Amino acid sequence: MTLGDLRRFAIARSLFGPVSLARAVDILGFVQADPIRAPARAQDLTLRQRVTNYRAGDLEARYSSLALEEDVLVNYGFVSHRVHALMHPRARLKLPATPRTRSHKLVAFVRDSGEVHPRDADAHFSHGTVTNYWGGSSNATTHLLEELHYRGWLRVTRRERGIRLYGFRDIAAEDAGLSPRERLDALVDVVVKKYGPLPDLSLSYVVRRLRYGVPQLRAHLPGALARVRRRLRHTEIDGVRWYWPEGESGKPPGASDDTVRLLAPFDPIVWDRRRFELFWGWPYRFEAYTPVSMRRFGYYALPVLWRDRVIGWANLSLVAGALHAEFGYVEGPPRERVFARELEAELAHFRRFLRLG
Repeated sequence: MTLGDLRRFAIARSLFGPVSLARAVDILGFVQADPIRAPARAQDLTLRQRVTNYRAGDLEARYSSLALEEDVLVNYGFVSHRVHALMHPRARLKLPATPRTRSHKLVAFVRDSGEVHPRDADAHFSHGTVTNYWGGSSNATTHLLEELHYRGWLRVTRRERGIRLYGFRDIAAEDAGLSPRERLDALVDVVVKKYGPLPDLSLSYVVRRLRYGVPQLRAHLPGALARVRRRLRHTEIDGVRWYWPEGESGKPPGASDDTVRLLAPFDPIVWDRRRFELFWGWPYRFEAYTPVSMRRFGYYALPVLWRDRVIGWANLSLVAGALHAEFGYVEGPPRERVFARELEAELAHFRRFLRLG
């Protein structure tokens, strides 16, 4: 097996479909979310490559009718009910008959209301502000709603113009009786299935990031990493050991087709920056939070996948209601006519995805 074989295998196993939205999330297990819309959010950009006739905003619009939850796995995003059940219960409050603390009272308020918008909760409690992760000021009630959601007392019922609405989450039948080992092994399989094949350092990194999804099982993560290294399929190429799910050969299904794809910055194919550089020989960076003067790729650069190579990046924007595209290439654009044709086909697909006609 060569690195090229492994690269083509990684692309082929990730770009399944097209399938239904529910099926795509079930296969992926987890879809990373990001609030930036440039010109669409990361979760939509990821799903458009894998879902039949997907349009920007479909996940948010259909969320309440699907077996999904918003939650943290290795990052924040959308998980299937199956994966969600593996992560809970996390550390939680004990809810007394008569609520006492801010948290108790807010949980009781959401439970009694059925569904709560953060502004309505703030109007009721007026908790003031807190310092957020970035050092700025955030609404304290919204911050507490997010904390209670993470701890498992609340769930996101839907979104309204991008704002999360919360409901009470019944946890009576939550524990399926799985041991910590069984839960962690199943969650490790989820992330390996999504991001594999992975070099050894990346496997270690993504398993350790499960501490955000299952903080209550953090002490068990080293054991889970040791077990997965023993049971996964693996090979060594140029001194790097690679791992992928059991039951898969690791061989690409055949030659790559003449397809151009504009990928999300957090798409499974490009998510692991270590693997990205090993596969394609150059370092891609997400620069939305990088000062303008220091950017090489752009605010929200989308990696350009051509056949089995990521050859550059694209920055897309809407100008006067039309899609505007700027491209950068590592070694210049391919000169083949088929590339120009397929790139235009991808941009046409992007326009449909954005409902531009």
